[in-house]
Amino acid sequence: MLGVLSIILTLVALMYFAYRGVAVIILAPVLGMLAALLSGEIPALHALSNLFLPAATEYIKNYFPVFLTGAIFGKLMGTTGAASIIADFVSKKFGKERAILAIVVATALLTYGGVSLFVVVFAIYPIGATLLKNADIPKRFLPGAIALGGFTFTMTALPGSPQTLNTMPTVYLGTDIYAGPILGIIAALIMFIGGVWYLNVQVKKCKSKGEGYGIHLDEVNSTSRENSPGILISFLPIIIVFILNFVLTNFYFTRESVINKYTSIGGKVDGTWPVVIALTVAILFILIAMKKYIKDVNKVVTSGAEESILPIFNTAAQVGYGGVIKALTAFTTLKLGLVSLAIPAVYKVGISTTLLAGIVGSSSGGTAIALEVMANDFLAMGVSPSALHRIILVASGGLDSLPHCGAVITLLAVCKLNHKQSYKYIAVVTMAIPLIALAVITTLHLLTGIV
Repeated sequence: MLGVLSIILTLVALMYFAYRGVAVIILAPVLGMLAALLSGEIPALHALSNLFLPAATEYIKNYFPVFLTGAIFGKLMGTTGAASIIADFVSKKFGKERAILAIVVATALLTYGGVSLFVVVFAIYPIGATLLKNADIPKRFLPGAIALGGFTFTMTALPGSPQTLNTMPTVYLGTDIYAGPILGIIAALIMFIGGVWYLNVQVKKCKSKGEGYGIHLDEVNSTSRENSPGILISFLPIIIVFILNFVLTNFYFTRESVINKYTSIGGKVDGTWPVVIALTVAILFILIAMKKYIKDVNKVVTSGAEESILPIFNTAAQVGYGGVIKALTAFTTLKLGLVSLAIPAVYKVGISTTLLAGIVGSSSGGTAIALEVMANDFLAMGVSPSALHRIILVASGGLDSLPHCGAVITLLAVCKLNHKQSYKYIAVVTMAIPLIALAVITTLHLLTGIV
């Protein structure tokens, strides 16, 4: 009982104080130790040193290169003026009045193209900020638009998505990344149409009150339009990232000779390598091809590198908190209790997965736990593996975006905004609408058997 209480109290505290603007890098270790202390199972200092820190440092070890190269790439795109040129191009194609739609579509194309969610945040930020500024739309809508394009339908619903999350069920369920195509497309349409509609309604309300983009002194300053690169060269860095990431992921690092090269020395191919290499090449391209648009190369690159520190440490701290929670006996009891819910199997799958994702603040974390602990139980319920695949993923993208979610924290940090300014828009497009989509596809499958 104490263990369950410790999870609930610290989770509520983490969400509340994160929303109030307290730094998660401080909250997470303190609340992790408090959870251990309240549970009476683990000494607080042991939890800090042997559960929190290993989980946090493991995350930094795995993703620091992605954050570093992503931040530098985004900084260079903004400083050279390439982001402004792209923003102007997209704005003209969609029209200033469709700035929100333009950001969502641009983000979705990159994400569905295989670019990491975290990298997309860094890459789209300067482009999105410029689009909203040109349309005089409040900047606080930017995180919601990016989240809609990157954290929802392209991550969990669209069949064939190359995002890591879409590959996770294949190991446990014997499916492929195109599993549940009809259910996935229906869920994606609900998220996309519903999210864009909601954000545009909110924008109109704000603009009717006279609210514009606002003054933000800490954002990227692009070069003037008279001293900016052309449209083709501006798009080339993103094209380089897209093509190189796709080729390396699907052709080079899947070759048996390459895989054996690493397994022979006790290692393995890291899924982040393709995007890190692609970003590095794109960065070098910018530094060479757009050198004349950068006044102080060292200053810009250093600034970009420094801007990667806070996002990754905030996210790592949240992962560290999850590491403590997962070690508690109450967490195991909670997982087992979810399986025994007396409801139809497809609802049980959806509810179990989204609750687990909410507790750990991560769609991938919730999916990993659900598959590891419950995959056999889910299959034994008689639900189609293909339907299971898609329902689990759509469910994982429901409550995963609570205020303590690492991706949300990173997104807000990169956009230089806080929970109070932007979180409600993120919550609606990444939780409320996806949960509606989940309810629709689970009910549809239950009634018709459509996959």
